[in-house]
Amino acid sequence: MWRETLDLRINKGTKFRLFPQAPFLDPQGEPETVWVSSPVRSLRPGPSDHRMLVVDPVGKPRPYGFHRGARGNVHLYLPPWRGERQPPAEPNEEGHFDHLDPGTPQFEAAHAFGAVRFVLDIWEGYFGHPVAWHFGRDYDRLEISLFPYFDNAQAGFGFLELGADLGDDGKLQPFSSNFDIIAHEVGHLIIYSAIGIPHPDTEEGEYYGFHESAADLVALLSVLHFDSLVDGLLENSRGNLYTYNRLNRFGELSGNDQIRLASNAVKLSAFADGWSDEHDLSEPLTGAMFDIFVDVFHEELLDRALISDEVEDLADELERHPEGADLIQPFFDEAYAENPEGFRQALLDARDYLGLALARAWGRLSPHHLNYVDVGSSLLEVDRELNGGRYQRIIKKNFGWREIDFVTVGPRLLPPGKRSHAFSARTLTPEDQPAPRRLSYRERWLLAQQGG
Repeated sequence: MWRETLDLRINKGTKFRLFPQAPFLDPQGEPETVWVSSPVRSLRPGPSDHRMLVVDPVGKPRPYGFHRGARGNVHLYLPPWRGERQPPAEPNEEGHFDHLDPGTPQFEAAHAFGAVRFVLDIWEGYFGHPVAWHFGRDYDRLEISLFPYFDNAQAGFGFLELGADLGDDGKLQPFSSNFDIIAHEVGHLIIYSAIGIPHPDTEEGEYYGFHESAADLVALLSVLHFDSLVDGLLENSRGNLYTYNRLNRFGELSGNDQIRLASNAVKLSAFADGWSDEHDLSEPLTGAMFDIFVDVFHEELLDRALISDEVEDLADELERHPEGADLIQPFFDEAYAENPEGFRQALLDARDYLGLALARAWGRLSPHHLNYVDVGSSLLEVDRELNGGRYQRIIKKNFGWREIDFVTVGPRLLPPGKRSHAFSARTLTPEDQPAPRRLSYRERWLLAQQGG
């Protein structure tokens, strides 16, 4: 039923080359050519268009956010950048950006723009309408800023700022070439558009955990739109997605170091006494969604008679025990070898079901007093509309196992750390420009993080 409501076809517009996996993680990997919806010859140097532009600033002194001036006054530093810029990426004679050489500043600029547009194309397809910028009242365009001296990435009011990580070899690894990180940041912008920002009196810790989870899910489902990654994933796992593979890793900073796993065993009771970091708090929700995705994939395999009921039952039994993945691997090896294309289509259908269901569920949520139970209830409601309630049991089972239906999250235990996005330039708006007065705790904390 839900397939009839989904049309993700992107009319061929402009070509870019994107790395499905950051090149410093796979030095032999090649960027994949993708089409984005921008009509051919519609993009100007930068790249830029009516919705966003890439800026590679020269002499930019600091990232966007709160800063203290020379006289001690505090100001909110927001786009646009009005200073000198590096030469922009130029389209070729046909109007495409797939001719640029990796490792050049112009390729990094085109990669950043292409990745943002690619993710927006995917999720605007799931939502069924364009994603409006939450800052549209003040800015016509999103400024995608390349700022390698910033050891983070952030998306906020009018900007998406991409820094870099210092590798073990002492070389900068720019986030502008890391699709996972870009997609995650676009995920935050999507949630600000779909849901909004709570009032300080109505914000809950779970709102920020939800934000991180949703951004991770945007990245997870977006990367599954690369043909090379899907093919490699299935060849590597043979469809046994609980093996340790590329799909369930996020925010990769090196070959064996990742911030968190989508496939995790974290339950909400771990935060009953309180929480300190919204990334950690996001894990039960992200884990539940990943488990739902895998269960839907298994149902799609059953529908195609690619696995038996017994194998599906065994896979469910081992779902909470990744160490047992090897026990079921021979069954997946045999089944995949008989029909690789069937497995591929089942995976893509599970991807698109979850993407469509999440987009519609998110669109029904309010940022005020948001909790994970609200997310589950909205997802169940959407499943009844899209699917006749076919996956109700799967959704309830996975949310229940994570204890989302009966555990109350405790208070924040420690002040926000440097990695926090709950207290960052993300959520600042021009109305936050401080007047001459005593700074709030939040403003003082932000200044301290910026070295003010």
